Amino acid sequence: ETYDSKEDPRMFQKGRPEYRSLSYDKFEPIETLSLEEGDSILQSVAVCKGSLSPGTITDYFCKLSRLPAEQHAALVSQPRFNTMCCYAVKNIELFSTSDLIDILKACVRLVVPPTHPLLNACENEFCRRVWDMNLDQVLLVADCWRCLERSVPSYLSILFSYANMHWKDLTLPQFVQLVYIVGEGRRSPVDLTQKVESMILKYLNSFTLEEVGAICLGLFKSLSGISDHVMRKIADRVSLQMEDMSTYALVNVLKMLRYARMDHLPLLKELGKVIPARIPTVNIQGIMHITLTCSSLHYFDEGVMAAVAYCRCKDAAKFLWSFGCLDYEPPNEEEFYSSLIEQMHRKLHEFRKFPEHLLTGLLGLAFVKRYPEELIDYALRHEFVQKTRGSKYELKKDLFTLGKSVEIECPSYQGSRLPPQLYQEITEMVLNFAEQEIYVRPEIVEATSLLESMLGGPEYVKNHMILPHTRSSDLEVHLAMDGRPIPFNVKDLAADKKLRDIGVSLTDDLMTQLIKGRSNSQSPMEVGNEARTPGQDRGGEAQTPCAGDRAALSGGALIADTRVQAEPKSGLVLKPPPSLTLNRQPRGVKLAIQVSNRNHYCYCSKRLLGLHRLKRRQLQQLGYVVVEFPFWEWFPLLKRTRLEKLSYLHYKVFDPAL
Repeated sequence: ETYDSKEDPRMFQKGRPEYRSLSYDKFEPIETLSLEEGDSILQSVAVCKGSLSPGTITDYFCKLSRLPAEQHAALVSQPRFNTMCCYAVKNIELFSTSDLIDILKACVRLVVPPTHPLLNACENEFCRRVWDMNLDQVLLVADCWRCLERSVPSYLSILFSYANMHWKDLTLPQFVQLVYIVGEGRRSPVDLTQKVESMILKYLNSFTLEEVGAICLGLFKSLSGISDHVMRKIADRVSLQMEDMSTYALVNVLKMLRYARMDHLPLLKELGKVIPARIPTVNIQGIMHITLTCSSLHYFDEGVMAAVAYCRCKDAAKFLWSFGCLDYEPPNEEEFYSSLIEQMHRKLHEFRKFPEHLLTGLLGLAFVKRYPEELIDYALRHEFVQKTRGSKYELKKDLFTLGKSVEIECPSYQGSRLPPQLYQEITEMVLNFAEQEIYVRPEIVEATSLLESMLGGPEYVKNHMILPHTRSSDLEVHLAMDGRPIPFNVKDLAADKKLRDIGVSLTDDLMTQLIKGRSNSQSPMEVGNEARTPGQDRGGEAQTPCAGDRAALSGGALIADTRVQAEPKSGLVLKPPPSLTLNRQPRGVKLAIQVSNRNHYCYCSKRLLGLHRLKRRQLQQLGYVVVEFPFWEWFPLLKRTRLEKLSYLHYKVFDPAL
């Protein structure tokens, strides 16, 4: 498949004849005008000068727009055509509305530049006349502006007000066309949000599948919020008819599903059945959005990922992120990663303009323990770091994660490094956030308090980030060779008391949310702070656990990482040294206890996400023994007796296997 960013979003208009009066049809058959006839018209313009009537000028525009397409650019630059445009601008108030619309459609056919003076005059006149036009005309003019790629915020504002006043009169095609215009204008009229949702529910079973896709794309492009109830209704319908849906329309639904953070398992399961066979024919943008949806929702389907891995990958960074986030190495992993690293080398000029994409790709590679030295050296140079400051995304944390991961896993690396002052600045930022949002989470506060009681006091436990660049907390405990706890935390006891004072009470409601999944009202800031996606799509955790469906996903703990590193055709890939066997130090063992949550794992699965695989690998390399209180064990225990919780902690901390 090829992708046409102008025409593909308009495919829904072919599904109903009503769209002919609402939109410009590029494929409408017209009789071609000969060059001789065109030249005769232009000669008449020169002879008649200012005596041309509005009707004649309209007729001339329509006829000239039927010249062969290869003649259009030359025509628009001709002085005689410019003279005709000047006549139209001078007398624009004398044209009827239907004549003005015909002139605008002729401009679309002729590909008149969006900043042309004639279009300036037309926009001003249409803004003045909107309230005297019917809804079909108002929508058709908006569609022509889109085809001309002209930004018309004033006209759109009036259009939205007009639609708001005539809302009850909107037909199904008019509504879909309006949502399309909203999306293409990248504007979300706040006062229409609830009305849009009501209209979606009203017509949901009557929409064609292409119209469902068009509505989702319009909402996604305009960043319009949508309630979970409406999004789930849309997903319900799509999951039942996915086989009959075009891949383009399906991808648009996936975009909105991703934006709404919607965990709709029936749709995701059906996706795993339908998409793999289609992948070889899907355009690269569609493939990217499919993998990005899976990674954003933490949903792992090996059939989808394996099918994608055999495709020609142009958008290397997002593929690397998606595969690394889901910690999946395909059967053709060496070929897959080598080709994508080569793509990144070839696209280095693009990364200079979009630095976030380079960091996205390099982090995806780091998750699966691959470090292309030349690209890392470039990403950590002062010049590139300066470029990241101009990005619309916050990239400091991504630089931090990459730089520190290279330090730990690639001791032989000799390239560029981030300056110490930048490390210090980002560390302080991360730790300040952790003090307010992570250390005080009820499951962590409870584990800390009980460990202190069991081991003998706060000096035996430290609730902190051992590796701040991995953005999640640890409970550190030291044990002697004979199993006795060793005091090591010399922090001020007053500070410890202050931390306790800002703890969270374990109410029944809170415990229900922890065990069954987070509340739908949770703010975006709270979602995914421990494992955020770099680049454009940064998100949180998948939601509801589905124990009965784990067979369909990737259940069970993962085996130890034994991957073999490859050296791609372009650039050296640094090979991390084998994990150090430092579990037992001369004075005992250091435990890095992980109080995990759903946000650390693939959706409905015990498959750890890439960032947390990276963290545990690095902790082990630094000599820590990683002990986990997995959420599926610890969260239910939070509602049990203190004795049961202490028994569990004793079993975990004093496991003889450590």
